[in-house]
Amino acid sequence: MCPGPAAMPGKRRLQAAAPVVGEDGLLLLQSQALAEEEAAKTKGEMLTRFLKDKLAKEERSSTLNLHKLSTQWRAVLRETKDKELRQDIEILSQTFTRVIDCKDSVIKSLATDLEEAEEQHAQALRSHLHNIDRLLQLQRCRLTCLEEGYGAQLEALKMEFEAERRTILEQHERESCYLRDVALAAEQNYTKNDHEATLNFQSTRDDIKNKSLQEKQYSRMQLGRKAEALWEQFQRAMQSYTEATEHQKVAFEALKQKDKKSSREIETQAKKLQKLQDSVAATKGQIAAHLRQSEQQNQCVREEKERVLRQLQKLKNEMNQARAKAYDSLARLTMQSSAALKVLVRVVEKAQRILRLAEMCRRLETEEEKVLPFYPSSLVEGEQQDARRVLEEMPVEPLAQAVWDYVGLERFWQRFSKAKLEEQALERERAALSQQNQHLRELLRQYLAGISVSHEVLEEPNPLLAIEHKSCVPRELSRAGGAAHKVVTVPHAPTASWTPSPAPPALAENPPANRGHCTACDRLDVP
Repeated sequence: MCPGPAAMPGKRRLQAAAPVVGEDGLLLLQSQALAEEEAAKTKGEMLTRFLKDKLAKEERSSTLNLHKLSTQWRAVLRETKDKELRQDIEILSQTFTRVIDCKDSVIKSLATDLEEAEEQHAQALRSHLHNIDRLLQLQRCRLTCLEEGYGAQLEALKMEFEAERRTILEQHERESCYLRDVALAAEQNYTKNDHEATLNFQSTRDDIKNKSLQEKQYSRMQLGRKAEALWEQFQRAMQSYTEATEHQKVAFEALKQKDKKSSREIETQAKKLQKLQDSVAATKGQIAAHLRQSEQQNQCVREEKERVLRQLQKLKNEMNQARAKAYDSLARLTMQSSAALKVLVRVVEKAQRILRLAEMCRRLETEEEKVLPFYPSSLVEGEQQDARRVLEEMPVEPLAQAVWDYVGLERFWQRFSKAKLEEQALERERAALSQQNQHLRELLRQYLAGISVSHEVLEEPNPLLAIEHKSCVPRELSRAGGAAHKVVTVPHAPTASWTPSPAPPALAENPPANRGHCTACDRLDVP
């Protein structure tokens, strides 16, 4: 049925109002949701703040409780630690007291050893100083003898040197006078020859000069006539030549000037050369004369030189001999000093070895030996007095005197004798223990031989073994083997137990008679 026209406007109004109502509801719902969210957020923040405050309060409480517990626990630990420390202190004090007592005893023993060592050192020092004094006395005597010999040799050498010096000075004076006379004669001869040569040279020069002037004048006259004729020819030729070679005139003039200069130099050098030749000729004559005179002088000087050389060679030989003697003595002294140094080095090494051995022995000493290093004497009082009186007497024999220098080592010999006695005692004890060990080994071997069965035991006579010539082997085995087996009956020791042992696989089917396993043999490692 269709609605009428009047109902149509109402429907449209309802339809128009419906969207408005839906939008308001949505807004309302949204506002409610936002309010709920804000309330939840505010509630969450309050809850978070409450939880944080509660957590902080719990942390403060736990920190305070932990502090209280630590304080109480620290007090308990302090009390416990105090007790432990007091006990440790008591133990340490007792240990320290015991160590102090031990150290005091060691110090006393060391003080005694030190006093004895000081006495030994003083004795050794006195002996050493006595030996040094004797050596110094011997060295002084030797030096005195050497100084006397040296003084005598020095005086002899001085006298010989003075005599030789006077001889050489006198010979030198004679030779000096002779040489001065020879030089004066040579100078006078040279002056005379020089004067004669000068006179000869001047006369010869004047003769040559006059002759050259005459020849020069004659030549000048002849050359004058020729020069006039030639001059005319030359003028004509020069005119023609000048006309022909005008351009070479300047060069010719320069060469002409150069030629004049060269000619002057040539003339100067020629004059100098002539003078030098004249002087060389005169000098050669003088040299020939001087050579004849000096030859004799050189001969005399050569003979004198040979004589001086022979004397010098003789002196050199004497000096070489003296140097060889000195070198031999120095070599002997060096060898003796090196031998003495080697001996001293060996002595030092021996002393160092003794000190090292003493240190090693000191480490091996017991506490009793450290406290009482010297055992008491076994002599009675009268015997000790007799021994001291004998020691105080001065020895007469050389060996006794040598031993007297080492009286300070009496303590050392006591300790050495004690160590030797202990060594001998230990050697004897070791030998006795070795014999006892050998005897025990023999007894053990006999015991083991008595409780075990072996081929060697069967061969040796043993009353514990009883051998029966009866065979307990089945007849089949006896026929197969072709021989009868022996049955051995062994009495067991009280401590040994005999238990049968499993047979090997090869003998599992036919086990031999009386086969077993001895536990005592296993314990004694006997096969």
